[in-house]
Amino acid sequence: MLNGIKLHEQGFLGEGLKVAVLDGGFMNVDRISAFDSLRLIGTRNMVFPGRSVFEGDDHGTKVLACMAANLPGLMVGTAPKASYLLIKSEDGRSEYPIEEDYWTAAVEYADSVGVDVVSSSLGYFNFDEDEMNYSVEDLDGKTSFISRAAQLASQKGMLMIVSAGNEGNSRWEKITFPSDAEDILTVGAITGNKNKSTFSSVGFTADYRVKPDVVALGTGSTVIDAFGNIRYGNGTSFSTPIVAGLSICLWQALPWLSNQELIHLLQSTSSQHKKPDAELGYGIPDVYKAYKEGLKHAKKQK
Repeated sequence: MLNGIKLHEQGFLGEGLKVAVLDGGFMNVDRISAFDSLRLIGTRNMVFPGRSVFEGDDHGTKVLACMAANLPGLMVGTAPKASYLLIKSEDGRSEYPIEEDYWTAAVEYADSVGVDVVSSSLGYFNFDEDEMNYSVEDLDGKTSFISRAAQLASQKGMLMIVSAGNEGNSRWEKITFPSDAEDILTVGAITGNKNKSTFSSVGFTADYRVKPDVVALGTGSTVIDAFGNIRYGNGTSFSTPIVAGLSICLWQALPWLSNQELIHLLQSTSSQHKKPDAELGYGIPDVYKAYKEGLKHAKKQK
């Protein structure tokens, strides 16, 4: 759907780039054969310092599979040769603003070890105490702590790729934090027929910026569960790493681009870049088209 196979055929599989995956847990990633060739550069548990990230929750396992699974003939992720840093920043037991702090600490740690790309399938807006909840008016990229942190990380040069959220069917309906941040790539979800997944959160931001930026398959995405089984999952949680992995491959192919130039290139070569909307943003990326455009532009510059 994203024309990523052609990038892979050119030999761009993410080699040489470091990506941090922020999630709630990566249960059994250290035991599942699909990850035998995982280039793991480290793990960090922000919620329970010192404890393993390979227990408790398999949401991150499924997310990671979209990028890093490597079972030729069965399932190959979108960036199987990238190097991965796995960070637990989500506390599944409750929902409180401290998770924004865990997330920010995770991004700071990723920055400290030289990570190029952050892929995060986490989003916040509603907490266990109602008075802590955000309002839709707060979706301006400047109000929430986590969104300010995401923009700051982007300004430091990291490519920040985050999920739009799965609130399309709920009363909230809108994107979640930090996906309203400026200078990041926010990913929504579509079906195999290229229609918006009903659950996929919509934009615009409160200050009328286009969000989500792009979309990818999020209904019936192929994932791997905690027991190593290949399954199908639904959510912007999975469309996000699909896009993240191919963005990594694209950056490997066009290493002279800045993170902002890469985001702009993806937007401008997506399916509805001339008429972006609040549901699909700029549309479905074509990463091979982006690659060719990037090469063409580079030749002109010379």
